[in-house]
Amino acid sequence: MRVWIDLTNAPHVPVLAPLVRVLEERGATVELTARPYGQTAELAALHGLHVEEIGAHGGRSRFGKGRAAVGRVHALRRWAKGRSFDVGLAHGSTDQPVVGRLLGFPTVTMFDYEGARLQHGVNCRLAARVLVPDAIPVSAITAHGARPANVVRFPGLKEEYALWGFEADPSVRVDLGVRSDALLAIMRPPPELALYHRTDNPLFEQVLRALSADTRVDQIVLPRTREQADAVRALRLERVIVPERAVDARSLVATADLVVSAGGTMNREAVVLGTPVWTTFAGTLGAVDRALITAGRLQQLQRVDQLVIAPRGPAAAPTLRDPATLVDLAFDGLV
Repeated sequence: MRVWIDLTNAPHVPVLAPLVRVLEERGATVELTARPYGQTAELAALHGLHVEEIGAHGGRSRFGKGRAAVGRVHALRRWAKGRSFDVGLAHGSTDQPVVGRLLGFPTVTMFDYEGARLQHGVNCRLAARVLVPDAIPVSAITAHGARPANVVRFPGLKEEYALWGFEADPSVRVDLGVRSDALLAIMRPPPELALYHRTDNPLFEQVLRALSADTRVDQIVLPRTREQADAVRALRLERVIVPERAVDARSLVATADLVVSAGGTMNREAVVLGTPVWTTFAGTLGAVDRALITAGRLQQLQRVDQLVIAPRGPAAAPTLRDPATLVDLAFDGLV
């Protein structure tokens, strides 16, 4: 079986890397492409994946995103033509399902946030299978144009599969200069392209400043883009570390005392690993996060004074799931 996996954002790398290993262990030939955005290709290399970078990110405007998407679809079509793929797999890519439809092979799309209407309006209509967590109702997926028969729900969180076999490396925090006696906070900026556009999510910067004023705390900020990294450095806050390159973020999360993130994957990695985590996401919360908040496993941060800064307590053994289950759900009966 020949499988094409498309990576369009850095958080997709740790999610799909275990599936690549399962597929290769089963004898499949797997080729990977990556959109040049943030640290996607760099993180893929850190996970032992070889990717070919194709296309570009379209920036912030809808026009720019649309133009970049059209250009990337054409580039991916040229790349994929003649490679005789049996199936494609991606996490939320809008480009791969279009190429698969043009070249006549089925694609599988995964995602765990149902609120991205434009994105899912494309991939839900064109993908042969839509793989989502069971916290998301089928009706939320068919609302994007998917056929009910094409929707497959998996138990638990995608991070429970992604962390299968994971062992934290405590040397990562040492290598980054975290003090041995410090409380460690892992910070992930909002998904906007520019942190310096303060009106987007002022709460994140407020948290940065509040934690910087606490001499017990070291912060590691894991930016999405170079612009975000530069913006955080420009704040010149005390005890704030911004890595120069992609790092083993999961080991940092596993050994941290708290995580504050406006994203999704890192929050849910913290949930699985038992690290106290607060979301500053300013958009409409998805079904997965709403369920985690209801269960008390994820906290929604609306004011800085809600944040609890304390050493993490003992955590229960994480619930982990074999990624082979996702491979079976993705491909069985499809190819």
